[in-house]
Amino acid sequence: MTIKAYGARAGNLPLEPLAITRRAPGEHDVQIDIAYCGVCHSDLHQVRSEWAGTLYPCVPGHEIVGRVSAVGAHVSSHKVGDLVGVGCIVDSCQHCAECDEGLENYCDHMVGTYNFPTPDAPGHTLGGYSQQIVVHERYVLHVRHPKEQLAAVAPLLCAGITTYSPLRHWKVGPGHKVGVVGIGGLGHMGIKLANAMGAHVVAFTTSESKREAAKALGAHEVVVSRNPEEMAVHAQSLDFILNTVAAPHDLDAFLTLLKRDGTMTLVGAPATPHPSPEVFNLIMKRRSLAGSMIGGIPETQEMLDFCAEHGIVADIEMIRADQVNEAYERMLKGDVKYRFVIDCASLGT
Repeated sequence: MTIKAYGARAGNLPLEPLAITRRAPGEHDVQIDIAYCGVCHSDLHQVRSEWAGTLYPCVPGHEIVGRVSAVGAHVSSHKVGDLVGVGCIVDSCQHCAECDEGLENYCDHMVGTYNFPTPDAPGHTLGGYSQQIVVHERYVLHVRHPKEQLAAVAPLLCAGITTYSPLRHWKVGPGHKVGVVGIGGLGHMGIKLANAMGAHVVAFTTSESKREAAKALGAHEVVVSRNPEEMAVHAQSLDFILNTVAAPHDLDAFLTLLKRDGTMTLVGAPATPHPSPEVFNLIMKRRSLAGSMIGGIPETQEMLDFCAEHGIVADIEMIRADQVNEAYERMLKGDVKYRFVIDCASLGT
């Protein structure tokens, strides 16, 4: 089937309308009419070849929500009319240790929602800046939020699970003092989730203007990280730090805020490396510097259910598909609170 999409033909060209094809649903496939797709910083890095290996034409988008329009003969987990989501994963080997444990995100043969090899034309996956997508049922999530919140649910499929997974893995909960570095698409979700999990949340931002906004999101304290006095107040006080910043920066300034045995987990993915941290800041207090990548399918469903139960959605700005190039430039400037979401109905106009 030929459908309308928005994507780029080269890294130095703007995104433009494209006609792409989707396969007919197989026995275990779910066909989804896409209602909304979030705009992730990863989309910009990939489409502009800031990350190596971009395949063109590139149709980004891995924060997908919509309604099931067809299912394969052997699909039992979804039915036509269901509200569903698709995140960053559309396939994996399904038989390795990671897949067996529901950690498909760490499968060596994970297939991402765009820019990964596939038998489908044009030979690589094409993402959610499009009218429709066909995905194996294993990788389709149930959305239990009210339908009027559907657009704001879309960013949960990447920004939500990217922050939820490390908070869960490092067992954040009541009695924990948690730092969230960066108040953007990822960070604003980290604040909401850590608060809902019962932690005392300290938000770190470089901008004084974001202080009140961070408190409105659920931060109990807000620190302007460029202020040495404010930073010093929190030395050796944090159990866990979720660092969401997608630009290279000094990690030592935050490592020293961790208690003994504390962990800072990086989820922001910069185009160039961070400066190497000072080893003594790690070994003197047995601190850990870790990384985390999205989450597996069971945990992503758990996150969506947790957010539905707690009334959590992303703070979004809705755009038309033809506004995505402008949105990319604004995203680079941090000029969005806190996630752009494409109204995919605009692809048909």
